[in-house]
Amino acid sequence: MKEGIVIKSTGKWYIVKTEAGKRYNCRVVGKFRLKEFKLTNPIAVGDVVIFDEEDEETGNISDVKPRKNYILRQSPRKKHYMHMLACNLDLAVIIVTIREPDLKIGFIDRFLLTTAPHDIPTAIVVNKADIYDEEDLELFGGLKAIYERIGYTVLLTSAENKSGIDEFKALLKDKTTLVCGHSGVGKTTLVNCLQDGLGLKTQMLSDYTGKGQHTTTFAEMFDLKFGGSIIDAPGIKELAFNNLDPLDIAHNFLEFFEASKDCKFQNCMHINEPKCAVKDAIEEGRISDLRYQNYLKLMAETKEQNYWERKTDW
Repeated sequence: MKEGIVIKSTGKWYIVKTEAGKRYNCRVVGKFRLKEFKLTNPIAVGDVVIFDEEDEETGNISDVKPRKNYILRQSPRKKHYMHMLACNLDLAVIIVTIREPDLKIGFIDRFLLTTAPHDIPTAIVVNKADIYDEEDLELFGGLKAIYERIGYTVLLTSAENKSGIDEFKALLKDKTTLVCGHSGVGKTTLVNCLQDGLGLKTQMLSDYTGKGQHTTTFAEMFDLKFGGSIIDAPGIKELAFNNLDPLDIAHNFLEFFEASKDCKFQNCMHINEPKCAVKDAIEEGRISDLRYQNYLKLMAETKEQNYWERKTDW
């Protein structure tokens, strides 16, 4: 019996690295579930696993050690299943751009819904600073103010001229970090700036759509020479949730949850209820109206799908 950490998932096979640095190609023996959720991947990058050695290069995973946290998303192909992006994280980073491709604040809020339930510290990195004009930088300033006020780190970087790279490295040092983003935001190029020799493959924006083309196919963990490791995740087109009910969403918009202590009703959803402290805070400018509009969209989406009623039927 050996113990190691999963550093790459390719579907049926997992690359597991032992503490001594030896790597094995492993398969799963048996079935693994995550609470009540059906998973497309029972094991994720970051998992610490127990495996039996078949030979010098292969093994069979027989057990997964308890996870301190994990990040889930709804499977893009099987809507009643969840997909685990990574686990046992110290930090999660969402990389976005103001333009090329255009900023989607709703995507940021959706990503934060994957990290907030497990209290995973999260940073927002706005890349491609070298192409921004004064209006773009003003938009960045507004974004920074919104999210730093509620406890998230916000950085401005450029993989092209290396601005902000030192701050990014300081953020990652000695942590296990998941790095995510839409395709085309320069995630892979930015990660390659962290140290020589990573050599992750990059690809240009599609001339036809103006959107990114997927380059990362499978999540993979890389050690950082200055301390820590990063998990490079495939580009994400969209995030949907079949594992959250309306109360989960209300509780995991962190500033909403804090303000809700002063709502008249204990189960206030901050939509049509009277004497709602969250809506009062929005009117007074203490909570971002942009965040609230994204919150309303997520609540409407969740109710429309009736996911919370179907969870027991899975």
